[in-house]
Amino acid sequence: MSFTGALKVPANSASLEEARGRVFEFFKIACRSLPSIMEIYNLQDIATVSQLRSIIASEIRKNAHVDNPKVIDLLLFKGAEELGNITEHAKQRHHIIGQYVLGRQGLVQDLGTKDQGISPFLKNFYSSNYF
Repeated sequence: MSFTGALKVPANSASLEEARGRVFEFFKIACRSLPSIMEIYNLQDIATVSQLRSIIASEIRKNAHVDNPKVIDLLLFKGAEELGNITEHAKQRHHIIGQYVLGRQGLVQDLGTKDQGISPFLKNFYSSNYF
């Protein structure tokens, strides 16, 4: 199910207030599409709808400093494209998890338990040689 039919960004906003209103409307549309995105990509075991909603809000807040209506319209167009690609299943599950669920933190790995079964000779070998 695609929600991009209702998502059309006009060419130019007349004022900053109009562009700001379009941002809020885009946020509403993106949040309304979250249940279908959760179903398409089977994200129920990884994230909740409220977590994804806060991720969308943080992505929008990253550009809160922008005060040029034309730049805001451009960012809305890019956001609409991204939402369209996601709802039309143009991305795979690991793309969504890597970009939005895990974010820029990446995978959290426990590096301390990695070398538990290695002999002291191999530890010295790995630390002294560059390969």
